[in-house]
Amino acid sequence: MSLPLKIRRLGRQPYEVTWKAMSAFTDARGPDTPDELWLLEHDPVFTLGQAGKMEHVLAPGDIPVVPVDRGGQVTYHGPGQIVGYPLIDLRRAGVGVRELVNKIEQAIIDTLEHWNIGAERMDGAPGVYVAGAKVAALGLRVRRGCSFHGLAFNVDMDLEPYHRINPCGYKGLAVTQVLDLGGPSRLADVEDTLVEEFCRQFGFVAEPAAPVIPELPARVAV
Repeated sequence: MSLPLKIRRLGRQPYEVTWKAMSAFTDARGPDTPDELWLLEHDPVFTLGQAGKMEHVLAPGDIPVVPVDRGGQVTYHGPGQIVGYPLIDLRRAGVGVRELVNKIEQAIIDTLEHWNIGAERMDGAPGVYVAGAKVAALGLRVRRGCSFHGLAFNVDMDLEPYHRINPCGYKGLAVTQVLDLGGPSRLADVEDTLVEEFCRQFGFVAEPAAPVIPELPARVAV
């Protein structure tokens, strides 16, 4: 039986507000809480994973650097990039962490194939690449058997800030985006296909949800 996946298209959101919200959602969810996929853009920000080293942040300038509780090194978020946060109960979905990463990567690879863009994985460097240039980054966290944080998929953005860091900790790593590879510039077009491929990978059925961060029930005093 297919499981429902609530799809929330949240528009442009500040990073730290969204981070706190998905962390709170993960802490508050119970065994019957439906899984969700949040799709949004962030205001410009560099995020540095738990094992991240500040030496990979070369010249941030006016863009804030936020240390966060996900895996991976430093990456950039900004307008024109699809950020996807899969909030999934891994046990209920029947996947482990490695399979979760593989399925997200495959959903992005299959999305790009819709525009005849040949993409692939790279050993030891999570994410999706086209001719050696990174088009999507992954950084995940699992807590209480549930995932949060997620993927950053470059569509039509200013790539200049990537020159201010060693992307994902790799000096000189080339970065690309869907528009430059011959794909569409509208985020909504890429999001529609990504949702379709994501659900196909995990066996979910997409259910549109209100385009707002969900209200969490107040904690009951004991």
